[in-house]
Parts: sequence; structure tokens; C-alpha cells
Amino acid sequence: MNVFITGMASGLGEKIAKILVQNGHCIYGCDNNEEKIILFKEKYPDLQNNIVNCDVSNFPKLKATFEKACLVTGGIDGLANNAGMYLGQSFDQYDDVTLDKVIDINLKAPMKLSLWFAEHIQSLGVTGSIVNVASVAGEVGSSDAPYGSVKAGVIGLTKSNAMNFAPNIRVNCVSPGLIVDTEIADAIPDYRYAEYKRQELLSGDLTTDSVAKTVCFLLSENACSMTGAILRSDNGCYPR
Repeated sequence: MNVFITGMASGLGEKIAKILVQNGHCIYGCDNNEEKIILFKEKYPDLQNNIVNCDVSNFPKLKATFEKACLVTGGIDGLANNAGMYLGQSFDQYDDVTLDKVIDINLKAPMKLSLWFAEHIQSLGVTGSIVNVASVAGEVGSSDAPYGSVKAGVIGLTKSNAMNFAPNIRVNCVSPGLIVDTEIADAIPDYRYAEYKRQELLSGDLTTDSVAKTVCFLLSENACSMTGAILRSDNGCYPR
């Protein structure tokens, strides 16, 4: 499997890449943080040429990056829409530019990549798999209303594209709870952080490692009978 991953330089994206490579798959991805890209290349020297500096809200560059990945790998048959933007602020603190940025990164980029991926799979005449990363915020709401809204949109996109792209492409979604080893967790208001932890049914913290395993499962043939599914990787937070 050749998988294209957004937001790959750190956090959940890095762990998805690591698991896939360990299991013999080829990965290619992008991130918009040059410092983290440098650290990624230092950590994984064999993947020096497999990560590109690209902001997913720059749609022309994103398309060019995806097309290059298709050429370099000989064909992409897996897509992990992982990149996200969370500010942890109230709706009245958003200006129009910031609001558009959150929508572009969290929702429009997965929309566009999914369409390009589907067109690519159709041109190859093969099957493929898409996994979108949503959030508990998309199911139960968020104090950051734009973030909760776009993540609800990601869940809707998953279900719609499972119908649109069948039978050749499976489209599933992982809905994480509070992943403690991410920058998003650092931005969550203290009272929301405490509420997430209070609601969790399982002991221990939810980490990028455990969520990445769920993403990789859905990408793989082990989930060959699943499409349109929303898998909650959340330690049982907010049973719903």
C-alpha cells in the first residue's frame, strides 16, 4: 500500500507514517511546519524525500504535491486526511480570515484530496482506502464552535463519500477524544480538558500511538468489509 498522509511531520501523522513503514508500506506526505519537517527527516533518514513542505489550505500546491506523490510511488492507494487546525477560542474571537483558514484546513482540504484520490484510483483501475481524522468535537460539540462544526463536516464527508466512491474505495473515519501528546491538547481550555478526562471510561491517557493504530487498521485490508464507519478512539469518552 502507498499512502499519502497530511500533517505527517509530528503528532498523529508521524505515528501513522511510522506504523505503516514498519509494516512494509510506502508513505508520502506533507506538513506546513519546516522545523518539524527537519526533525522528521533527522528521525527517519530513509524518508528524507517522502515529506514536502505544503500547507493543505494552499490547494494548487496541495494538488501538485499529491500528483508528485502519485508519480514517485507509482500510484497512491491509501489516503489519510490527518492535518488539522484547532485554536481553542470562542466564536466571537474569530475574524473572517481565520475562520476561512480553519474551514480550508479541516474540511475543504479533505474534500479536495478525496476527490483527487478518487480520480487517481479510477485512472489506475484499482481499489483504495481513505481514512479521515475527525474528533469527539464533531459528535458532541466544542467550545470552539468553528472547530466542532468542521469536524462534524468531516464525519458527514466520510459517510457521503463512502456512497460516492463505492465499490472501489472504502471511506472511513476515526473520531479521537483527547490525545494528550498533541499541540491540540495543549490548546484546550483547562475546564474542557478536565471534562474530557472525567468522562473517559478507560484508565491511562489517549495517545497518538493508540489512535494511529486505529487509522492504520482502517486503511488496511483488515477492514476490508468496512466503509462509512466512524470508529471512536477515545478511551470511552462521552459514550454516544
